Amino acid sequence: MSETGVKVFVQNRAARSGVPLSPSFARWINAIPDKRLRGRRPAQVNIVIVGAREGRGFNRRYRDKDYATNVLSFGYEANRSDDVLLLGDLVICAPVVAREAREQDKAPAHHYAHLAVHGTLHLLGFDHELHADAERMERLERRVLASLGIPDPYR
Repeated sequence: MSETGVKVFVQNRAARSGVPLSPSFARWINAIPDKRLRGRRPAQVNIVIVGAREGRGFNRRYRDKDYATNVLSFGYEANRSDDVLLLGDLVICAPVVAREAREQDKAPAHHYAHLAVHGTLHLLGFDHELHADAERMERLERRVLASLGIPDPYR
């Protein structure tokens, strides 16, 4: 079996500078140690970078929350006959990422990396609703980001 890794497609609808390109997102996501990301068929994640208005609209429509949030994950049901394992879409709100990076004194690229990893873990079935699940997810995020030379995002 060859290891194909995750294909990542990024669409920057926010038209903001400073948004990482597909190769960066792919490197971050491919650092996740999950066998579903490396199989006979390539896995795919689509990332849409949006502005505040569009981010708020997504959050209101799908989570009934009237504000823009940093990342939303929309998973797909896997179909065995598909040539590509389409994991889902991540919607990342660029103005929220920029604001949070400033407030948390983080490099914006590091924050994008964290959100890409966090969102992809949601696509893989992880969540943080229960304390034990949150600890497990955060531990994995820390490990993945450390392997990329990115500081602990929860400090």
